[in-house]
Amino acid sequence: KEAIEAASSNTEVLNIPDAETLATVLNGGFQTTISDPRLKVSYEPNYVPVVPPQMPPLPPEQLIAVLQTSIKLDILDGNIGYLRIDHIIGEEVADKIGNLLLELVWNKILPTSALIFDLRYTSTGDVSGIPYIVSYFTEAEPLIHIDTVYDRPLNTTTKLWSMPTLLGERYGLTKPLIILTSKNTKGIAEDVAYCLRSLKRASIVGEKTAGGSVKIDKIKVGETDFYITVPTAKSINPITGSSWEVTGVTP
Repeated sequence: KEAIEAASSNTEVLNIPDAETLATVLNGGFQTTISDPRLKVSYEPNYVPVVPPQMPPLPPEQLIAVLQTSIKLDILDGNIGYLRIDHIIGEEVADKIGNLLLELVWNKILPTSALIFDLRYTSTGDVSGIPYIVSYFTEAEPLIHIDTVYDRPLNTTTKLWSMPTLLGERYGLTKPLIILTSKNTKGIAEDVAYCLRSLKRASIVGEKTAGGSVKIDKIKVGETDFYITVPTAKSINPITGSSWEVTGVTP
């Protein structure tokens, strides 16, 4: 409260003539007070909002080409599977291309004796994809409460559960699962890694993850070219009672 009052009475920043410098000063003030790197002030006169990519109605051969650019698959010595995913797809896309994923990727992974799941380059994803991935490494029954997401603008709390039915077979509980992480592992990918680690289903190897958020919005400040980037949803793991946000997932 004292910090907010002090900041409110500090009108000197309004005398800064350069907008980019003002954004930098405000950023520094935020970090001194709040210490949350996800919260940012920026001055972007040419900012164009990012529109989430939609899955176009492509013919099968083009869909295969799209998948092969974002998913890498290999079978290593000792019958160890290697799977790299750079974007975690959501429920809607999974429903459209699930059979293709099964044929091109998952059915080749299933016979392996262990799996290396590479999330080192995964910085985007859809929250509805979390139950899909986690469920392939758990049993069908009993259902597991794997995550809770609170959405601040909507003021809603959503519980994420493992799925009783899936396309194709599950990898099971007994085969080793190694998840590779890096400082570039961000957001939804962090949630997947944290859920599987909390369930004691996976070992995390690599670097501490970014400590992002399940949902971050960029909000325009009035009629200016200033923007505030702020997390607008929060993940709470029901097993640990805490979150990977800000702190990241530690190997």
